[in-house]
Amino acid sequence: MLAEHLDSELNEKLALAKWEQAESRFQMEQQKLDIMKQSVDAQLEAQQVQIEKLRATYVLKKKQVDELTIRAGIKGRMQEMTLQVGQRVKPGDVLAKVAQPWKLMARLQIAETQAKDILLGQKASIDTRNGVVPGHVTRIDASIVNGTRTVDCKIDGPLPAGAVPDLSVDGTIELERLASVVYVGRPASGQPNSQISLFRLEADGKEAERVTVRLGRASVNSIEVVDGLKPGDQVVLSDMSAQDQNPRLRLN
Repeated sequence: MLAEHLDSELNEKLALAKWEQAESRFQMEQQKLDIMKQSVDAQLEAQQVQIEKLRATYVLKKKQVDELTIRAGIKGRMQEMTLQVGQRVKPGDVLAKVAQPWKLMARLQIAETQAKDILLGQKASIDTRNGVVPGHVTRIDASIVNGTRTVDCKIDGPLPAGAVPDLSVDGTIELERLASVVYVGRPASGQPNSQISLFRLEADGKEAERVTVRLGRASVNSIEVVDGLKPGDQVVLSDMSAQDQNPRLRLN
């Protein structure tokens, strides 16, 4: 139309100016829209991070609540509850004792001087006061407490009636089995593989004669006689150090 001079040049310039202004405004609004979109995306990411944080806190709290319910690591019977209502505990505290009455072991306290020869697998006899059951050594505590070492023995036979956890028992561990051995009760001063003098009773029982006796291996209550005595001899096992100068004694 302008080429045909149907409109004035002024109107042409005004139209071009309006178009440029509109174009500039469009670009500005487009930039605002892009900036707003980036801002919204950033806000969404921040909120997503917050959601993940809250979700992790929820999982942690739920785990803590679940851990408030204590479950024993084995199936058994509640034997003792050591906690009081409202008591605070710390890691390592004993909360309760759970026992398996059908699966017990014997824990023996052995004097440290007698525990040196104990080995894993050695046979044991456990006296429950209501019967003697066989067993064998399964663990030897490496530490010494109050002069004793703890030795655990597994029960190999059926438990006698009345066998319950924490029952006091006596145990005998078989270190070695010797056949055809002359032995006596352990004298007051007798040590394994040593030579001592003992008073041997005469046949009439009224006098005792000092004899030299060579000892061998020993158990808790008995000791092997290697030389100096024969089966049937009776000797004085108590401390006779006050009679060291006398070769014979007259008994009243």
